[in-house]
Amino acid sequence: MEARQTAWRIYRESLPILVVSLAGGIFAGSVLGSEGMTAGFERFPGMLLLLPAFLATRGNVYGALGARISSGLHQGLIDPAFSWNRRLVNAVAASFINGIGISVFIAFLSWGILQVLGRESARLVELVGIMLVSGVLTSFTLIFGLLALVFASYKYGLDPDNLIGPIVTTLGDVFGVVFLFVALTVVGVVF
Repeated sequence: MEARQTAWRIYRESLPILVVSLAGGIFAGSVLGSEGMTAGFERFPGMLLLLPAFLATRGNVYGALGARISSGLHQGLIDPAFSWNRRLVNAVAASFINGIGISVFIAFLSWGILQVLGRESARLVELVGIMLVSGVLTSFTLIFGLLALVFASYKYGLDPDNLIGPIVTTLGDVFGVVFLFVALTVVGVVF
């Protein structure tokens, strides 16, 4: 009987966030298919190559952060509040550095692959600029959004482990695409 109750609890906690995830994915797709985004992709060739890697790494980097925070909450090592805690600060700093670092690496890697394949590519400085701007913006948003949602869910008796995956992928897709659009606009103005 205990297994059935546990399964039902996981289902009950996960279903609402999965519905929100679905809506977030549709929103991200509509931004991605917008005229402004299409124009940005045409102006900066190579963006379609780096887009999947950029979105995937949002989930990878910040999913790990969410797992660390959840484990810390369950073990009593982190309080569910925005307060000074060495473990929390270290986890956030590491995720911030990883998120921005991997964004810039994606730009270099994509540019290099396009050069090797002999395909048209935006200039390296443009791709790095786009990834840097979108990486910084998504890092701040995902860190604080994830912490707020994980802390709130924990305070209300929900298990953050049931919510982290859908939360991170939804926030990563929605804000990743939106901030990529912002970055395309900013870099388009600068260059």
